[in-house]
Amino acid sequence: MKIGVLGGGNVYALNFCKLLHTTGIEHFGIGRLYPKTRPFWVSHHYRYWALHLIAQFEAVLAVLDTERPDVIVNFAAQGEGQASFTNPVPFYQTNTVALVRLAEELRTRKYLSKFIQIGTSELYGSVERPSNEVDPIYPSSPYAVSKAAFDLHLGIMEKAGFPCTVVRPSNCYCPGQQLHRVIPKSMLYALSGKRFPLQGGGQAFKTYTHASDLSRAILILVSSDPGIYNCAIDEPVSIRQLVQMSIEACGKKFEDVVDVVPDRIGQDGKYHLDSSKLKALGWKAEIGLEEGLSEMAFWIRSYPELLNMSTDWSVRP
Repeated sequence: MKIGVLGGGNVYALNFCKLLHTTGIEHFGIGRLYPKTRPFWVSHHYRYWALHLIAQFEAVLAVLDTERPDVIVNFAAQGEGQASFTNPVPFYQTNTVALVRLAEELRTRKYLSKFIQIGTSELYGSVERPSNEVDPIYPSSPYAVSKAAFDLHLGIMEKAGFPCTVVRPSNCYCPGQQLHRVIPKSMLYALSGKRFPLQGGGQAFKTYTHASDLSRAILILVSSDPGIYNCAIDEPVSIRQLVQMSIEACGKKFEDVVDVVPDRIGQDGKYHLDSSKLKALGWKAEIGLEEGLSEMAFWIRSYPELLNMSTDWSVRP
């Protein structure tokens, strides 16, 4: 079996490729980013093409047609829900239009046995109980709408014979993550002596799943029935609690680091997923939040240069 990974420079894609490497599964990656510096390219050496899915679409197809993967796992996406309110066009261009175009091409490729799309929990919107895969969707940002649109398209194409699976993970984290994300950002503020701006006092609740648990879920779904599968740890935590745990993992005190600031636009109150369907296939989360945060703190301490890098979302490493 050979697996092609799109969005292959994404930190979660790199984590998945590490798992493929350790299990001996042939794989390759395609992504818009050139390999980043060592703190962010936390991976083994693997075959990788730096190609843009929109600007270099034909070149992407040429690599796929040469490699002829049995399975394609797509991590490629335009992220940042908050930024999508400012300029939504790129989100629809990448997350909807470009991926619909790609799926239409892949429908004619006989070598492909399955297409796995990495979706998002955000399209369920704010919930009072754990969302399952058949619940109505209520996306609350242009980003979430753009992701939901492609999910819906794949659902129609699956009925028409295109073999596809959608994984909807909760928020994920792992070493190598972009520094504007809440876990590395709060740790960097704690270690550099800066005051961390906690939006809205951190009242929103979300689930945070280690990327290695997501990677194991994807590998299970490679050989499972098509469909939609949620993937998350069981219990959400408040952002306040998450930030406090992150700061304490660095040996600092919450009150010495945090300032409360107004909440961001489009902040949902609670993300909570029911992953029973995935668990029925033998999956369970193996890395608890405390263990995962300890690993994140160790990663940051291992690369002191991270303390001098920007944590602004618009600055990419």
